[in-house]
Amino acid sequence: MLTTRPQWGYWCECWTEDLTEGGMSELRGSFDAYSAPQAARWVAVALCTISPALGAEAADEAWRWLDEGRVKTRLALMRQQPCSVAVTQARTRITWTIRPVLFLPLAHRPSIELPFCAYDFKPQQPD
Repeated sequence: MLTTRPQWGYWCECWTEDLTEGGMSELRGSFDAYSAPQAARWVAVALCTISPALGAEAADEAWRWLDEGRVKTRLALMRQQPCSVAVTQARTRITWTIRPVLFLPLAHRPSIELPFCAYDFKPQQPD
């Protein structure tokens, strides 16, 4: 979204963490939401999408948040509090985080001309 003024919103991320010894966390996706309901809906859609593939315990965690936690999350976000939702499937924890942020406007380029430095990079010919 291109704006001329800073705008409050929510930065949403989805992380997976390998729970085996020495496992690493990986960022799987991110999303910029401009309202608390939109941020909570991003998590809800993801949970609804993956819930059929989850084991019974993880699916229960997901549906518990969808039934009870979603409203609490939305209220916390409207109070500008960060939130997270996590489910654990086998040896993987999936965590969605939502943080209130101030989105800054980006520089806008009114013309379609690329800056001169863009022409310095030529595609390489295959060997």
